[in-house]
Amino acid sequence: MKIVIFGASGSGTTTLAQTLSQKLNWKHLDADAYYWKKTDPPFQEKLPLEERNENLKSDFNAFDDVVISGSLVTWSTYWNTAFDLGIFLRLPKPIRMQRLRNRESELYGEELETNQEIQIKSEKFLEWAEKYDDETFDGRSIRQHRDWIKEMTCEVVEINKDLTNNERVKIVLDKIAILK
Repeated sequence: MKIVIFGASGSGTTTLAQTLSQKLNWKHLDADAYYWKKTDPPFQEKLPLEERNENLKSDFNAFDDVVISGSLVTWSTYWNTAFDLGIFLRLPKPIRMQRLRNRESELYGEELETNQEIQIKSEKFLEWAEKYDDETFDGRSIRQHRDWIKEMTCEVVEINKDLTNNERVKIVLDKIAILK
């Protein structure tokens, strides 16, 4: 079975995917690992679209049971038909943005306070992430995800509330049991 878990940054896609992959003994692939070149600090330089698609497709097709975390909406039309199930996570913006501020602080530590380049990149990222719910925003947004859902050939379950990770896992496991 092939599952994609997507939503706004900070909505919990990676956490849910990691937990599911451990419980089910499935392969977890994180879209960020394919989107970004490995740099220190991380998330500084994007990989070319064709290269990230080739790398992800290769790993995706190497396993029977895969859960991907992250949005592939603009990567390729291939991903519209690649999944057996989609999970669309939504969270209220204040909760999501607080999670992202905490994550930025954990990721960069003291450098977030002392390194001006990292501060600027972090501020730009948070400004970008805050626009997710803006229907007029051209970047990754709720509108873009809703449009992608219309293109996807699999069922998509929307989890649109602040649940614990365990509660989300139960919803997905129950849906998998029905589909199998």
